[in-house]
Amino acid sequence: MMYDQTRARQPAGQTPGPAGRRSPSPEPLLPSDEQDKIVQRLRHALNTFADTPIEALEEAESAYDEATAQLVNALAERRRLLRAGWQDQNPDAQSEELRHALRQYREITQTLLHI
Repeated sequence: MMYDQTRARQPAGQTPGPAGRRSPSPEPLLPSDEQDKIVQRLRHALNTFADTPIEALEEAESAYDEATAQLVNALAERRRLLRAGWQDQNPDAQSEELRHALRQYREITQTLLHI
């Protein structure tokens, strides 16, 4: 029986077993309040472009620079935490934890590739 058919036959609200369990998607790299601040700066740049185009472009560029810097920092921290979680593990004794770390690396990398 295919996985989707098995999942469709489960009662509503039932948690799938280990074979059907998917890891949650990674948390956003930037907190929502930081994202909101950058979006507000971009909106301000768009709204003031007609009156002051150079200043608007400088504001947009500054928002872009801030967003990229925060993303680089967040990615470095995420990598540090992931590595700390598996680096000192005994591979034979902790295979499930290592598998989880591998899934997290895959999900984050796939997200980056879709930007």
